[in-house]
Amino acid sequence: MKKIEAIIKPFKLDEVKEALVEAGIEGMTVSEVKGYGRQQGHSELYRGNEYVIDFIPKVKIEIVVSSDEYANTAIEVIKNAANTGKIGDGKIFVSTIEHVIRIRTGETDTDAL
Repeated sequence: MKKIEAIIKPFKLDEVKEALVEAGIEGMTVSEVKGYGRQQGHSELYRGNEYVIDFIPKVKIEIVVSSDEYANTAIEVIKNAANTGKIGDGKIFVSTIEHVIRIRTGETDTDAL
């Protein structure tokens, strides 16, 4: 089992979700997050004052899939749907999941997904 975490631009969330559902990958956790990388933040003008925005709003998507095949599909779908070609498009992290338990039923591993 693999866990895919993607940090993307907020306005790309619906496009990514729809593309994942079309690819047969359902179920995700979405969090609003803030951060910076090479983008380094920016400054904005508000009522004549300049403010430095250090952390850029992003969305974090977390998906757990049962196989490497689904993981590769999810990665490609996210890469294509979240891409704007501009700095700050985000990152995708992939890690291995050892064990999953569905609390309500006690099902484990792939049955719990």
